[in-house]
Amino acid sequence: MKRIIAIVAALALLLALAGCSANNGTKETTAPASATTAQAEGTKTDTPEKASGSKALVVYFSRTGEQYGVGVIEKGNTAIVADMIVEQTGADSFEILPKTDNYPTTYKELTDVAKEEQNQNARPSIKDTVQNLEQYDTIYLGYPIWWGDLPMICYTFLESYDFSGKTIIPFCTHEGSGNAGTQSKIQSVVKNATVKEVLAITGTDTQKDPDSVKTTVTGWLNGSK
Repeated sequence: MKRIIAIVAALALLLALAGCSANNGTKETTAPASATTAQAEGTKTDTPEKASGSKALVVYFSRTGEQYGVGVIEKGNTAIVADMIVEQTGADSFEILPKTDNYPTTYKELTDVAKEEQNQNARPSIKDTVQNLEQYDTIYLGYPIWWGDLPMICYTFLESYDFSGKTIIPFCTHEGSGNAGTQSKIQSVVKNATVKEVLAITGTDTQKDPDSVKTTVTGWLNGSK
């Protein structure tokens, strides 16, 4: 009888040990599973820029046809810089296009029209509008320098929206005039926005040395953050 009791006790002890081992195994497999889930969720997290809700828009006015120093071009100088910014920032883009395009494709005639618009303080109509501008916190604004100023159609754009609380980062293409003081000219129109320094790129460089221009744009973007 004592032998039977001893056998039963031994069996009970073995069963208890087996149960503990099984419980320990459960704990070991559960912990890695939780870590894997956290990593998987981590891969779905947006980048810091997206997580902050900040959105950027690249707005630009650019012309093709005959341009100074490069002849007839199929893609505008300012458009080239705008595309570089879009590529590096992931921003949306909007091209300012005239509702009625009366701009000549020959350089001399184009400058004459630009001067006439400036003398008249004209506000040429824009073909399309930016939908839901309020969703954008940062606006990159690009334009060529015409007679030491922004093209008049860019003033049309600036006067058509409320930029209060937004940051405007201008960039321009030129052939010797630099930014022509356009930072202050933009600021005078959008008084409740923050207007940063203008990136000025020589127009001929965008056509003849785009790699160098891209390097300049990259450095400027890093400095403007």
